[in-house]
Amino acid sequence: MSRPKWDVLWCPFHSDRFITWDSDAVLSLYEIGPRDNSIRDNDHIYLQISEHSIAELVSSITINNYAKCIDIYPQPEPDIVASGHANGKIVLNPKYMRTCNVVAWNPVDIHLIMSGLDKNSKEHSVLLWDVQHYPKGSERPIGEAGISETIHSAAWFKHDSRCLAFGANNKQLKVVDFRDSAKVVNVTSTKAVYNLSANPHNNYQLLSHVDNLITVWDTRYFEKPIVTIAPQRQVTKVLWCPTRRNLIGTLHKDSAGLHLFDIQYCGTEDTEPGVLERVVLPPWHSPISFSWHLTDENRLLAISLQGVTDYTVCERITLNWSARSCLMWNYAFKSFKYINSEDSIYKELSDISVLTKRRAILEYGLLTDLAQNGDIAENESLKNLWQWLYLSRSLVEDGTIQSPDNKHPGVRTILKLESQQNLSNGFLKSEVIHRSWADIGSNYTTKIYRSPDREKSLFLCGLRFDKETNTAYDNAYLEKLEREGAYAKAAAFAVFNLCLRQAIDILNRGASKKQATILNMVAMALSGFSEERTTLWRESCQKSRSQLSDPYLRATFGFLTSDNDSYESVLNENGMTVEDRIAFALIFLSDNKLHEYLKRLTQKLIEEGNLAGFLLTGASMESIQLLNKYLEITSDVQSCTLIAVRAFTPKLLQENQVQVWITNYRHLLNAWKLWFQRARFDIAMKSTIPQERPPQQIHVSCNFCGKSISAFMQGLSRTRVPFRLGTTPNKLKMTACPNCRKPLPRCAICLMHMGTVSGLQTAPSPGGSRSEECDIKVTEFNSWFTWCLTCKHGGHSEHISQWFRQHTECPVTSCNCRCSSLDYTRNATVT
Repeated sequence: MSRPKWDVLWCPFHSDRFITWDSDAVLSLYEIGPRDNSIRDNDHIYLQISEHSIAELVSSITINNYAKCIDIYPQPEPDIVASGHANGKIVLNPKYMRTCNVVAWNPVDIHLIMSGLDKNSKEHSVLLWDVQHYPKGSERPIGEAGISETIHSAAWFKHDSRCLAFGANNKQLKVVDFRDSAKVVNVTSTKAVYNLSANPHNNYQLLSHVDNLITVWDTRYFEKPIVTIAPQRQVTKVLWCPTRRNLIGTLHKDSAGLHLFDIQYCGTEDTEPGVLERVVLPPWHSPISFSWHLTDENRLLAISLQGVTDYTVCERITLNWSARSCLMWNYAFKSFKYINSEDSIYKELSDISVLTKRRAILEYGLLTDLAQNGDIAENESLKNLWQWLYLSRSLVEDGTIQSPDNKHPGVRTILKLESQQNLSNGFLKSEVIHRSWADIGSNYTTKIYRSPDREKSLFLCGLRFDKETNTAYDNAYLEKLEREGAYAKAAAFAVFNLCLRQAIDILNRGASKKQATILNMVAMALSGFSEERTTLWRESCQKSRSQLSDPYLRATFGFLTSDNDSYESVLNENGMTVEDRIAFALIFLSDNKLHEYLKRLTQKLIEEGNLAGFLLTGASMESIQLLNKYLEITSDVQSCTLIAVRAFTPKLLQENQVQVWITNYRHLLNAWKLWFQRARFDIAMKSTIPQERPPQQIHVSCNFCGKSISAFMQGLSRTRVPFRLGTTPNKLKMTACPNCRKPLPRCAICLMHMGTVSGLQTAPSPGGSRSEECDIKVTEFNSWFTWCLTCKHGGHSEHISQWFRQHTECPVTSCNCRCSSLDYTRNATVT
């Protein structure tokens, strides 16, 4: 059983009226109004078309002979509808015994209406009628076209009121001009002859379809369509949107939504337009037809078996996000909305680009004190890393750790654990010490390991090994932890020192100050410690240890209940910091176990991108892998770059991956126009390679011959150049080009010839041989060339700076260029 044919159409001159009609010849006129809660839902006079509006039935008529098509008279009064019928009848017009497939009022000459009929031998199928000057008793139209053709659809051109396009015979689109005896002026062959309509925004474009093919035509190039769209399903209706340029709405067979095609023109006729497709799923099911509102933007009516729905299509928003975190989008085709990085919304976003820019402005990573850079980072892991870099450099510089080539060695470097071969050759050979639990009067002992390299590694962990007491966690360090409120951590370290009574006292003090019952309970549990491996106490602690929330308390009982020097429960306690676990391993693990543990932990930290792994890797090839993984997770290229510049050796800085970071960060600073920060970064980067002289970046050439006039390029040995010497070598000047001897331009302020030599000049060292050379600073910045890139006028740098402190226009009399206002960097600095 086929569905009844329903359709809906907006009234062209009443923005709140529409009509519906069906194949049962019932034509209904509705008027839209706000919804009134007092109206009963079962009242058949009203249709609820949206959440806040209803449609009231104004009038309804029954049309005989089964209407095939309708069109609304394009005038506000009276409300006239023309209908074409299966027997050829048009309201107000004579009867033709052929099916009328299309009727269309002329949008300009509103008294004209056309009808398109089925094929009949030797008779016209396109008929033009004049409803105002219709001769009484006459049955003849005022215009005819299309002999022996079947008309499927038709459309008037709005700007050519007597030109009509129609699709005929399932094979042609034709354009006929009724001003010239209905002459066919254009024709093309195609099967896409259905739902023909003219673009309301472009008088040369037509839209049509057939099956699952949609075509857009340009009547100036009618040989082939300018746009072809091939949906996956059969198309049942296509319509231009009257309020939105180049937007097409389509319905597809058995589709639950409305398909929108936005045609994007590239600006040149040789390039095929692009098409963006959207699917709108409004609150209707299986729509049968729809109609765009003629004036309300993106508003439409859709009709389905469930009724009529009034719906507004949300506009597709084009967002543009600049490199400086400025967000802009179009708003209703009338204005632009704009948000810059200073807006409050950015404070609510944890966006890495915003954070990176804020850090760059605060000179993050460039401060002399490495630890201070961590305070700017606003990230705990970065703060810890910068503090460790400060610690490691201090230990190397004061001679505690011998590392002449690397200011930031890692634990594995100090222990010489890069390979198993080093271990087997005895590079790591530790002294074993049996230390007893003295403060509880027990003879039970625990093995600890000592060596000079282990002690140096403990320094990197922030600890110091006491040779007299054989402990790394001295009382001063434990007291510091207590002052910070880290009682569980202090108690754990006391236990690692084999001072059980001290640990119990720390927990009791913490319980009284923090009013933590759990600390009292743990203290009571510790008081029952026994060195026997099979006691009930040990078994109970092993079972209940996992229920403790504090990782250091879990590590405490893991240490006390371990068997055969196996401390896996402590070493794998992820809640403990990496440096605390490494320090524990340096004290309690044998050489082989220490090597294997540090190897596994290094690999794990690198895979996680955990910056705490720097303690193990130091500045090495492994640290590049670690930073690269951190970059993949966080996109923080700034930290990776600055850590590399401040910590890596010159050899590591030349690695390809590091150079990629440096290049990208420089481009980022340039994109944000942070020129001063970029310059400071370049200085910091070059300072890591002091023996490498930076290349000359400024060259001044003669305006006449084009050759360089820089003394750095020419050399000072050319006596034929007319030099003017001052009292010192630094005052060396020249007033003419060294090549063509043309005079150099004058300063716009002092009117003296330009010609101060710029750069560094290599000259023989005083009192030495000619083979011995030294660098002489030839130029002060105040005497450099400077000029406006717009008007090309300039002078000495000092003079130009003084001028623009009080003026905005160029100092040259005949020039109106406002050079100062063109300098973005200066304006940004002033504001």
